[in-house]
Amino acid sequence: MADNNFNLGEYLSKGVEGIVKTAIKATISDPRESVFMARYLLASRKSSERRAELEKQGEHIPLFLIASVTSTCNLHCDGCYARENHSCSDEAAFAQLSADEWEQIFKEAKDLGVGFILLAGGEPLIRKDILQKASEIPEILFPIFTNGTLLGDSYIELFDKARNLLPVFSIEGNENKTDERRGKGIYQRLIKVMDKMQENHLIFGASVTVTTENIKEVTSDDFVEDLKKRGCKVIIYVEYVPVTQDSTELALQDTEREFLNNKISHLRETYNGMIFLSFPGDEKATGGCIAAGRGFFHINSHGGAEPCPFSPYSDINVRDTSVREALHSKLFTALQDGDVLMEDHTGGCVLFEKKSQVEKLLANNTI
Repeated sequence: MADNNFNLGEYLSKGVEGIVKTAIKATISDPRESVFMARYLLASRKSSERRAELEKQGEHIPLFLIASVTSTCNLHCDGCYARENHSCSDEAAFAQLSADEWEQIFKEAKDLGVGFILLAGGEPLIRKDILQKASEIPEILFPIFTNGTLLGDSYIELFDKARNLLPVFSIEGNENKTDERRGKGIYQRLIKVMDKMQENHLIFGASVTVTTENIKEVTSDDFVEDLKKRGCKVIIYVEYVPVTQDSTELALQDTEREFLNNKISHLRETYNGMIFLSFPGDEKATGGCIAAGRGFFHINSHGGAEPCPFSPYSDINVRDTSVREALHSKLFTALQDGDVLMEDHTGGCVLFEKKSQVEKLLANNTI
């Protein structure tokens, strides 16, 4: 059965510590890597203490920041939300944040106690300049949500030097399911990249968009075992958010969602050396949607601070203010104080489904 008292922050922090400790033991012959892992473990605990300190002062700092560092992507995945809402394209957009601006954001987040910054896009590997900046802040773990197709030897070298960069590869299940959504040949390219990571003793994760069509396959022991043997340490299950009326049948309903929650509980009990996350399933177990600064927030490639990637609304830009001030934006405050984040919903994202209510907050000047 699913755990209704699940503590996402505690599970994730302990899980990462476990992976880091395992990495330290596995790399005892490589003093450079062992020292890095030990330092990160200490930094992670300090981040937790910093958030606890600010919480006592009445200021809540979320564990995560999602940073969409580019709006450019080299693939055309079927049902892509970012392309549907025009926040992603083939061409480089104008007025996107520079590497130096992202570096400042990362450092501000570190000082506040943010422990994880998820790098997304578009395709984040397009912006190696930004990833280089992230590599220079070892106190923060940077999961990089990538399709993996641009990961060559130069990135292997970077990931070897900077163990705080954790590639999270998008995969939809078996070869047919993955190629059907992401393009012919993508699965085999992805497997080769995973094997290359394992050959170089590099940790990575996987991100799975869960639909009514692949839910049983991607939660099966066979699927997880295959990723585990290739070196995968983290699997993130993200419920599909329908981008058009025609795709609503792919979104999970109550029966499928209960199945997913139970399967993830099983996987957590079975695979102690791996981390399994579920969105929004873990959100519901922690008392509602954790967007808008409750558990995470989003900064888009132009600097707009948004509740989450699926709710692209902003009333403040980090170019004009600090990360700390952005966390206290009128929009975030209104969403946290209201009932929207706690409401039931049928799709994979409550703010996406309740977007008219978010738009009304902005239009009525109530924030």
